[in-house]
Amino acid sequence: MSEQYLQSTAIVNFEHKAIQALVSKRQWLKLDEYNKIGAAYQFVKDEILFGYNESDDIPASDVLKDGYGQCNTKGNLLMALLRGLGIKCRFHGFTIEQQLQKGAIPTYVFWLAPKYIIHSWVEVYFEGRWINLEGFILDEQYLTAIQQKFNQEKEGFCGFGVATKCFSSPGTSWRGEDTYIQKEGIHDDFGLYDSPDKFYLEKGTNLSGVKRWLYQRIIRHLINRNVAMLRNKRVTEA
Repeated sequence: MSEQYLQSTAIVNFEHKAIQALVSKRQWLKLDEYNKIGAAYQFVKDEILFGYNESDDIPASDVLKDGYGQCNTKGNLLMALLRGLGIKCRFHGFTIEQQLQKGAIPTYVFWLAPKYIIHSWVEVYFEGRWINLEGFILDEQYLTAIQQKFNQEKEGFCGFGVATKCFSSPGTSWRGEDTYIQKEGIHDDFGLYDSPDKFYLEKGTNLSGVKRWLYQRIIRHLINRNVAMLRNKRVTEA
């Protein structure tokens, strides 16, 4: 197995003092491999809230500082934590249908979203095989609020950051198996990369130009306010 899956990069910057301090404080290095993966996974899933950072390609340490993220940015941090714990991991790039984000992104700014949005999940090497990790995107409080909002009426559900065939029980916790929460919204499969750095160098990020400027300075804050309202069950259906 190539050591490239353990390397630090500009994005997967597990040598950053804040990431090292977190690992040390939680004493994760004392755990066995299964629980190292689980600790990093559950931290990123539930202690890093679902939200929108300024760009997909920010360093893992910035995601930790923000305290929130979405599929790509939470993935940056998860990869950094895993590699910092000596666990091999890699990046799998996709696009997802914009409809998946409707509701999380309010209708009045939905025009900004590309038709196909860059998406990714993390693949971790455990017990001789690669396991797909995507279920960390939505924190438990947010996901539960969305499930309660729609009374778990349907097994299949698309919207509000969710695209799953099993809405009532999507199985997003680490149990040594694949986890998914947006898989059913995938459109394009860009394949495997050693790191997110290589992917974004090749594919770029979701927005550019004026749209990127507006998103970074104004619109993402409106989206994050909407997500916080959803989490706290104070918003009507979009």
